[in-house]
Amino acid sequence: MIEFQQTFRGKKVFLTGHTGFKGAWLSLWLSKLGAQVTGYSLDPPSTPSLYEVANIRDLLESDIRDDLVNAKRLLDAIEVADPDIVMHLAAQSVVSKGYDSPYDTLMTNVMGTASLLDALRQRGKPCAVLCVTSDKCYENVEQVWGYRENDKFGDCDPYGGSKGCAEIVVNFYRSSYFSPSSLSEHGIALASARAGNVIGGGDWKRDALLCDAFRSLAVKEAIPIRNPQSTRPWQHVLQCLSGYLCIVEKLLTPERAQFCTGWNIGPMPGSELCVSDVIDIFTDEWGSGEWSNVGTSDQKREANILRLCIDKAIWELDWKPAWTVDTAIRNTAKWYQEYLNDESLARELCYSQIDQYTTSFSVQRQ
Repeated sequence: MIEFQQTFRGKKVFLTGHTGFKGAWLSLWLSKLGAQVTGYSLDPPSTPSLYEVANIRDLLESDIRDDLVNAKRLLDAIEVADPDIVMHLAAQSVVSKGYDSPYDTLMTNVMGTASLLDALRQRGKPCAVLCVTSDKCYENVEQVWGYRENDKFGDCDPYGGSKGCAEIVVNFYRSSYFSPSSLSEHGIALASARAGNVIGGGDWKRDALLCDAFRSLAVKEAIPIRNPQSTRPWQHVLQCLSGYLCIVEKLLTPERAQFCTGWNIGPMPGSELCVSDVIDIFTDEWGSGEWSNVGTSDQKREANILRLCIDKAIWELDWKPAWTVDTAIRNTAKWYQEYLNDESLARELCYSQIDQYTTSFSVQRQ
C-alpha cells in the first residue's frame, strides 16, 4: 500500500502489546512497511502464540518485557526508543477474565494506559500516539443502532468498564496536557481507536469464539458456544489494523489536530452476525464440524447485541472495510487449516494475507 509505505518506512514505532495477537500481526505489517519497531509487553499470553510461531522477535529493533505500570522502566524504554509513533495495544482483552480478575484488568487497561501517557508527558517530545481500547467501552443499552463516538462510556462488566475508563484517561490527558489546539507547542497528537470482536489466524486465547472453534475442530470435538444469538461487529484483524494505520497516517499530517479524537473501527453497517452464524460459516469453510450450546452463568453477563457506527472513519479517515465478514471468517479458517498442515509457515501465512488485504484495501480506496 503506497500510502502506508510512505508514512511508515523508516519511522521509529514504540508498540505496546507486541506479544499479543493483534500486536504480533501489527509487528509483521509494520516490519513489512519498513518501520523500526520497539516492542514493550509482558510475555505472550498463550502457548502457542503468534509471536513465537511467526518469530516476531527477529523483526524488532528491541523486545522489552515488563509491565506498563512499571513507570520508570517504561519511561526509560521510550526515551531509548525515541519514537516518532506510539501505538498502545497492550491490554487484558478477554471479557470472562475480567470477571475472574477485575483488579488486574483495571490495573492493566486503565493504569497501564495512564502510565504510558504520563511517560509521554514527562518525555515531552513530539510524536503521534494511538491508544487502542475496545468497542465495549460504550455503555451498552442493547440498542439496535450502532454506537457513535460521542456516546456514553462505561459498560457494566469489569472488562467493558475498564475500557470505558481507559477512554476517559485518554480524554483527560488530551484535554489537560496534549490539547489539539496547542499541538504546535507540545507536538503530541493523541487519538484512540475503538474496535473489538477481532478474528484471524494465530489467536490462541481462551473464551474467544474462533479460537475455541479451532481448538475443538483440531481434535474433532463439538465447538462450545455460550450465547448463540449474541450479535457482534466481527472483523478480521487486518481490517482493524488498517484502521489504526489510517489514524496514525492522519496524525502525521499538517492537519493532524482535527484527528486527535476517538474513532470507531468496525464492519460495514448491517453486516453484524450472531455467534451461531459465524460458526456455521467457519465450519463450512473448514469442511466439517458442529457446535453445542454450553450456556453461561448469570454472573458473567455479556451483551446480547453490539453494533458500531463507522460513518466518521469512512468520511474523515478515507477508510472502510475491504473484506466482508464472510471473507474474514473464511480467511481465518484457511489460516488455521494451513497452519495445522505446516506449523513452520505461520509468518508466511500472515504475510500472504497482509498482501491480499492491502490489495483489496487499495482497490476500494481508489
